[in-house]
Amino acid sequence: MNDDPPRPFLDTNILIYTIAGPSDKSEKAEKILAKRGIISVQVLNEFTTVARRKYHLSWPQIRDLLESFENFLDIVPLTKQTHQTALALCERHNLSVYDAVIAAAAHLAGCDTLYTEDMHHNLHLTPTLRLQNPFI
Repeated sequence: MNDDPPRPFLDTNILIYTIAGPSDKSEKAEKILAKRGIISVQVLNEFTTVARRKYHLSWPQIRDLLESFENFLDIVPLTKQTHQTALALCERHNLSVYDAVIAAAAHLAGCDTLYTEDMHHNLHLTPTLRLQNPFI
């Protein structure tokens, strides 16, 4: 039996703040990343979109960043079960589909904490998953 505590799930904004330049948020994001959390493929996709559109990073820069995340964090796939769980979370908590897919992936990965700036701080989405905004 594995006695390790559950690792946190990281929303896209945690990864974004690591490239956004020096700030209190970037320091907190780096500390969260040091916990070696879990992300989903959707987080990688959202990171890519923001890195390209907002920060105007080149494709080689983005690939290097994605590779570093992939080497440091565990990545869970998006599945039909993720989608179905997300729809239930949308209905129950009035989340956007995109937020719900990330939350569903966190729940299905067995995480007890989802670090996010975009959803309701301290909300228990499931009996075992709590949202936490590390920037407040």
